[in-house]
Amino acid sequence: MQRRHFLGQLAAGATLGASLSTSVSPLRAASGPPPIRPRHRVLRVAHLTDPHVFGERGAEAGVAEALRHAQAAKPDFIFFGGDLIMDALGKEKDAAVAQFALWERVVAAELRTPHHVCLGNHDVWGWKLRDAAAAAAATDPLFGKGLALERLALRDRYYSFNQAGWHFIVLDSTQRVDDPKIGYTARLDETQFEWLVRDLAATPAAVPICVLSHIPILSACTFLDGENEKTGNWQVPGQWMHLDVRRLKTLFRQHPNVKACLSGHIHLADEVSYLGVRYFCNGAVSGGWWKGPYQEFGPAYAVVDFHDDGTVDNRLVHYRQPPAVAGA
Repeated sequence: MQRRHFLGQLAAGATLGASLSTSVSPLRAASGPPPIRPRHRVLRVAHLTDPHVFGERGAEAGVAEALRHAQAAKPDFIFFGGDLIMDALGKEKDAAVAQFALWERVVAAELRTPHHVCLGNHDVWGWKLRDAAAAAAATDPLFGKGLALERLALRDRYYSFNQAGWHFIVLDSTQRVDDPKIGYTARLDETQFEWLVRDLAATPAAVPICVLSHIPILSACTFLDGENEKTGNWQVPGQWMHLDVRRLKTLFRQHPNVKACLSGHIHLADEVSYLGVRYFCNGAVSGGWWKGPYQEFGPAYAVVDFHDDGTVDNRLVHYRQPPAVAGA
């Protein structure tokens, strides 16, 4: 009898609960979390940085392989993130031109996808030349970035464009310093920074923005590129990461539609999320300059998916793991 009485109470409670649930006002019921709107990919980009093509170590064949592999993912366009050739900084003009000719040959043979190009430090001609070679190069109208701009058919060293509801900004993050041992540092020149301020201001707040630079604006893997702690303090060189990162992060903070920044240069890969911006350093097509992996990272590129809600998915693709070159 006691058990029957308990079951009766339970049944009554269930009826009471059902009755109470129907008494909730429509206003209260509607105050829950809003439904999640599904996002849609509007654009796929392959980010290929630091291919460093030259006439040794199978570099030309490696770049061809990377292009074929990346295009199989059917990107809407390719971002070439700089350091397309092995090095022009310390080379005389003929050697630099020969490397650009190799780049042009592999691109003509393999590239079937629209593309945009960012200048890298090694694409710049002559800044590390010395003595008579430096003096002769300095009188050439193509000295510095002029040669790369001509060979890559670029009208400007920095620019922006719109596609699929996104705004893309391509920066030139390599600036010359007087010391030929160093050659360059990572920052925007004042003219470029003022242009960037205007470009961001002219972009509607509802339009998400992605920024491409060769050298990382902000990165964690720069700390591990060399023994940067050997003095007992962390010392990241000004060639490794933008020296004007404070200025840039403050500018980006004023424009919350800046969603992602892509870079290369370090040949390592990471993701840093800071103040609402995701910074992706996307390894290197050449890995360890075609000698095999660099630290833990072999030859790679990134597939970057852009969505209509302003979100980004960035996936690193290790397309092969070539053997190290004996004695290199």
